[in-house]
Amino acid sequence: MTQPATETTIPAAEAAFSLDRIVAVTLQTATQTWTDFIARLPMLALALGIILATWLLAWTSLRVARRIAGRRARPSLLRVIERLIKLAIWATGLLLALIVVFPGVSPAKALGGLGLLSVAVGLAFRDTFENFFAGMLMLWKYPFEAGDFIECGDLLGRVERVHIRMTTLREVSGELLLVPNSRLFKNPVRVLTDQPERRVSILTGVAYSVDLAAALEIVEQAVGGCEHVMRERPPQILAHGFGNSGMEIEVTWWCGSTPLAVRQSRSEVVVAVKAALDAAGMEIPFPYRTLTFAEPLTVAHDDDA
Repeated sequence: MTQPATETTIPAAEAAFSLDRIVAVTLQTATQTWTDFIARLPMLALALGIILATWLLAWTSLRVARRIAGRRARPSLLRVIERLIKLAIWATGLLLALIVVFPGVSPAKALGGLGLLSVAVGLAFRDTFENFFAGMLMLWKYPFEAGDFIECGDLLGRVERVHIRMTTLREVSGELLLVPNSRLFKNPVRVLTDQPERRVSILTGVAYSVDLAAALEIVEQAVGGCEHVMRERPPQILAHGFGNSGMEIEVTWWCGSTPLAVRQSRSEVVVAVKAALDAAGMEIPFPYRTLTFAEPLTVAHDDDA
């Protein structure tokens, strides 16, 4: 025979005892937590004082660094020094605050934990750290500063600022371009404004029937009279070679190094050379085409003429 199922019931006294025990344990845990918090208040206050002292020390150190190296160091190098000082001071201050709040954490354990954390973060943000270190090296030793025009591949613009992770360029058309520092660090960069002057060359020419020596003198006088051509460096006007339609002349001069200065001087020189050769009656050659027909052409005559 199957025995009927019996229902297990908990006495009311036992249930009340269990509830009272849970409440007691909860109160004991809360009391212990509050006691530990009160006991650690001096440590927390000390850690807060360490953080405030760290901030004050970093602020004072930056002011001293600006006074000492501000007149001698480049602006980019000064920014590197400031960042390194802030990083070292804050890392030390936060480590001390951590040791004060958690006495069981030794400096060796804290540094070991930071080392493991840095490895994990470095693997996760490899590109970010690559741009970071590239930016530090660029600020340390690269020859361009804010305001310089640089060219890197198909990029051309004026450097507004070199940040830790990226460099901001203002393109000649006005757009703001954000370039990762690793790209500028790994690829060749042309600093167009490293010197205050820049050499520009164009090719012109005269017909074969023109006196070439006289044409060279006329072109030299025309270029020398241009406002955007530097007087300190005389232009170089040289015969370049024999072209398809005339003699080629190489015109070289020095002007300002910015893209606008180059464009202005090139426009002025082209206009001056064209006007001078036209005034002298010297033909600037253009392509001639000679058509040869296999059979004679019949010329039609107008009977009414």
